[in-house]
Amino acid sequence: MRIKELFKEKKVVYSFEIFPPKLTSPIKTVFDTIDELSLLGPDYISVTYGAGGNLSNNRTTELASLVKNKHGIEALAHLTCISSTMETIDTIVKGLKENNVDNVLALRGDVPLNQYKPGDFRYANELIAYIRQTSDLGISAACYPEGHIESKDLRREMEILKLKADAGAEHFTTQLFFDNNLYYDYVSKAAQKNINVPIQAGIMPVINKAQVERIMNMCGTAIPKKFLRIMDRYEHDPIALREAGIAFALDQIVDLVSSGAPGVHLYTMNNPYVAKKITENIGSIRTALNEAV
Repeated sequence: MRIKELFKEKKVVYSFEIFPPKLTSPIKTVFDTIDELSLLGPDYISVTYGAGGNLSNNRTTELASLVKNKHGIEALAHLTCISSTMETIDTIVKGLKENNVDNVLALRGDVPLNQYKPGDFRYANELIAYIRQTSDLGISAACYPEGHIESKDLRREMEILKLKADAGAEHFTTQLFFDNNLYYDYVSKAAQKNINVPIQAGIMPVINKAQVERIMNMCGTAIPKKFLRIMDRYEHDPIALREAGIAFALDQIVDLVSSGAPGVHLYTMNNPYVAKKITENIGSIRTALNEAV
């Protein structure tokens, strides 16, 4: 099933993201995580294209296959194109199809810090168009309510979003954010551009201060004063900080789904405990909304 079909069946689509272990770690280290997450009943699970991923060791395909074929949950396999050739993409897509994986999240990927050999694709919209022309996969894409880290120009962000939608993206997932107004403004701007594709809200429960620093460096995401107060108050109490981070994410999620967001995508950081706590707390809300469809 294509991911886009889930948005026709459900009032709120609820999903998780996991990432493969480092190439130096056994892949089985994430199997238990998938087992635990699958018991929470997500509508789909996305699998990132782990650092160092390549054709000879494509852990994304293996884990996406496990999600779909062992657990019966739709899988969304991340696919980057920054240094890829058309032949490389064809090979990966063929492998996904052979493993019964029907959906990809088409991404440009991070530009390597060192010199790299350019491939056949410069941007995600080019990859989206190519996959649309050469396969029957469902295609999702990323979007950035605060603008991409490389360009905080929201006008340009809207232009890129439109390019991705026109190229064939059927569903968008946002980069994480901590201020829901950023999401609402973004969705409104997309509608003004006649982008009629579900935009799913990406939420990351932050449970330690190191995560905040990493997020700010990697994504440039704004940290609200309310959240900073939580960090300052509980930074020396790991358990209290974890629970406060979960509570903050829950507040975001309840507000989002109550305001009509079509879905929530939880960046789990491979932490089943966090996913379980949030899922348990919004269980009745999910049930009520989806029963109303």
